[in-house]
Amino acid sequence: MTFHSAAVLAWTSILASVLLALGAAWGHPSEARPDSGRSSAGQQAVPPSTQVDHPPARSPEYVIGPSDVLAISVWKEPDITRTLPVRPDGKISLPLVGELQASGLTASKLQDVITQKLKDYIENPQVNVVVEDVKSRSFNVVGKVLKTGSFDLAKPTSVLDAIAQAGGFQDFAKVTKIYVLRRMPDGSQKMLPFNYKLVIKGKRLDENIDLQSGDTVVVP
Repeated sequence: MTFHSAAVLAWTSILASVLLALGAAWGHPSEARPDSGRSSAGQQAVPPSTQVDHPPARSPEYVIGPSDVLAISVWKEPDITRTLPVRPDGKISLPLVGELQASGLTASKLQDVITQKLKDYIENPQVNVVVEDVKSRSFNVVGKVLKTGSFDLAKPTSVLDAIAQAGGFQDFAKVTKIYVLRRMPDGSQKMLPFNYKLVIKGKRLDENIDLQSGDTVVVP
């Protein structure tokens, strides 16, 4: 091999190594870009842990009614802090404040009213009102069930839920002839049919309505 041929071969090897190194360097960012895109998409996606359904808190717009149980706390005032029901006339009584109308107000509004009343006796009163137990909303179940009576409507309750709360059916109950008796705004009453046998088969699911306060489920 001549000196010229050896020199050409050496330079060819060096050039090939340089091109190979440059190709690897250029290829690295292009390969990283898809990873970067996946990382960005991953940041936008909602983590599975945040997708777990949690029971919603009672709406702050809930309007207090008679028989609801209220937990009223006043910071550093144990003599005023107490849990008490709303009377049938819609009022409550508190030390220093006296009688207050609670029915028809939200918890936050009642909290403001109590705070304002206490300012005559306490400097900067810190008041908190929570509806601890909903008793003013209820439905009835009558007829051939194991447990008739009035039930609290503290959360969404369907006709099937109501029957379950009533313990199920007695013998010879006409489960295809159940109906919900609902009082309408004009004072009239409406009968809403419920065919238990069809509903539990996945048919007529529109009959499994959510009950409203004052509804009566009748099981003949």
